[in-house]
Amino acid sequence: MNFVEELKWRGMIHDMMPGTEEQLQKELTSAYVGIDPTADSLHIGHLVGVMMLKHFQRAGHRPIALVGGATGMIGDPSMKSQERNLLDEATLRHNQDSIKKQLSKFLDFDSDAPNAAVMVNNYDWMKNFTFLDFIRDVGKHITVNYMMAKDSVKRRISGDTGTGLSFTEFTYQLVQGYDYLHLYNEYNCRLQMGGSDQWGNITTGTELIRRVTGGGEAFALTCPLITKADGGKFGKTESGNVWLDRRYTSPYKFYQFWLNVSDGDAEKYIKIFTALTKEEIEALTAEQAEAPHLRPLQKRLAKEITTMVHSAEDYEAAVEASNILFGNATSEALHRLDEETLLSVFEGVPQFEVEREVIDNGVKAIDLFTEQAAIFPSKGEMRKMTQGGGVAVNKEKLASQDDVIDASYLLNNKFILVQRGKKNYFLIIVK
Repeated sequence: MNFVEELKWRGMIHDMMPGTEEQLQKELTSAYVGIDPTADSLHIGHLVGVMMLKHFQRAGHRPIALVGGATGMIGDPSMKSQERNLLDEATLRHNQDSIKKQLSKFLDFDSDAPNAAVMVNNYDWMKNFTFLDFIRDVGKHITVNYMMAKDSVKRRISGDTGTGLSFTEFTYQLVQGYDYLHLYNEYNCRLQMGGSDQWGNITTGTELIRRVTGGGEAFALTCPLITKADGGKFGKTESGNVWLDRRYTSPYKFYQFWLNVSDGDAEKYIKIFTALTKEEIEALTAEQAEAPHLRPLQKRLAKEITTMVHSAEDYEAAVEASNILFGNATSEALHRLDEETLLSVFEGVPQFEVEREVIDNGVKAIDLFTEQAAIFPSKGEMRKMTQGGGVAVNKEKLASQDDVIDASYLLNNKFILVQRGKKNYFLIIVK
């Protein structure tokens, strides 16, 4: 597999230094992507870089994931208007371990293949580097004029935020450049990849390598920053980032994010975020053009990426959960949902709390749904709707308003789902 050709048809190349493709065709090459360890989970904004590493390994080369423990303590000025919070070492180590677990779903770290992936943390080689050593051994090679010419620096200095640019952030590109030099020396790393906003930092690294080694060759490749068709920020929802860790974004919500992208975005994202072949994607795109209402692109995208990040079982549970809300799923399917998924599916629906004793003693549906939980404004309205077959409990039609609701109705021993008409859901939580 030709790595550059693969990235080209996937729309994943923004800038590439001359000679990059020739280097990759010449020999097994190591390349790295830097990952910010400010949280103990990656979010989908990180996935473009991760997929670049995945394709790189598929092409027979060696991927290096660099966790920026040292740079995470400084903060990259690129595309940001202010400094980030700084982290302590214990937090950084915890975050690194968590990130490696997630990366292991995309990259092979454990085999004895010559291109097995490597994870490194730049804190390991920066922590004992004194300031005097750094400015003598690194700082003298790059001029201030060179550093000032970078877009990321110019934007912050001339910006109207009023925050300016601290010396700490100004030196960021030198620290990142030194990372590249270190990996060049220790791992024979010849390529650094990242988002297009990283071009300035990456080329500072190639320049540092050239000057320190007296002409050593190193290369740079960046991918476009991912945007949504409507111009909105990719990966952001009303509740914030879409995370890879289920503690922060449940597999159901993760699946729903991809399922609900626009047709234009689905066509772009399926190339970037899956390893499907060009032929498979072209076939899906043709299907979409013929029957857009069936949304084959979104469905396949959501399947591939949910399975890759979580598991096939999580994907199947998410599909089943979607059918409960939007399809004709049965009571049996509802009973199979775990608490995490059930709460994800019905997030935002009105909730009522009822004392356990009420349910344990058994209570008529008409009393429970009017007096204990105000699902109906009056008993008369509830009677009328029940007689018309418009009330369901746990996805089964309520035969009579006088049916007794007891503990046998509880989902996960604490929930009862009530449906008023086709689309109005209510969740009773038993305390």
